[in-house]
Amino acid sequence: MKPVEVSRGDGPIVLGIPHSGTWLPGHIKAQLNDRGRTLADTDWHIDRLYHGLLPGATTVRATFHRYVIDANRSPKNESLYPGQNTTSLVPVTDFDGRPIWSTAPDAAEVAARRAAFHTPYHTALEVELKRVQKRHGVAILYDCHSIRSQIPYLFDGKLPDFNIGTASSSSCDERLEDLVQSICKATGGTTATNGRFKGGWATRHYGRPLHGIHAIQMELAQSTYLENEAPPFTYDELKSAHLRSLLAEILGRIASLAPELGR
Repeated sequence: MKPVEVSRGDGPIVLGIPHSGTWLPGHIKAQLNDRGRTLADTDWHIDRLYHGLLPGATTVRATFHRYVIDANRSPKNESLYPGQNTTSLVPVTDFDGRPIWSTAPDAAEVAARRAAFHTPYHTALEVELKRVQKRHGVAILYDCHSIRSQIPYLFDGKLPDFNIGTASSSSCDERLEDLVQSICKATGGTTATNGRFKGGWATRHYGRPLHGIHAIQMELAQSTYLENEAPPFTYDELKSAHLRSLLAEILGRIASLAPELGR
């Protein structure tokens, strides 16, 4: 299996999907313990949730699981949230702080995984962002994520429904941030901007609004579209239909805003 799938569109938006993949190469799967093999930290069904919402959108999706290597972490393994609990480039624990490996990968294996999986994903993402920017004068990376709404190891209490990350308002034009925030707030659902989630490495790395590339991360609480947030992490058709309508509005209005951002 290829580490990345790309679906090219002719519009100004690139959807990044780094964490919905569940592929584990056999030798890596064999190194995981029973807890690790549940793949609990997957962004379950996010590719399905966003599929077909915006005609013309380009999608770049990692097929491998984040336990292989996390495509939304710095290749240098620098912490996104210094001083807070988080997971590393190749996670050694799950989101509950529990070990996931029977045989943890050493530095040489981490380097090999970075070359085989992390680099191809970001090479593809960069190629598409540059292609889109050349066509439109601007490119917008909308990074698609989800997470369980309650994970005491990572954050206190219950996570808001919509968690918008723009690297403390530095990764995109403020009009883009304000637009997404206003749509989410209008739903009556709970919303946070640059709260516990400020955007991962992709948002921070690619978001250069002064150079025509804008990046925003949407971290959805999985309670907004799953029947439950435990195995088997079943997709809820009714919840998802409502959420897809909202996400389609967000993406459509971002696309409409793109020409103004390119001026």
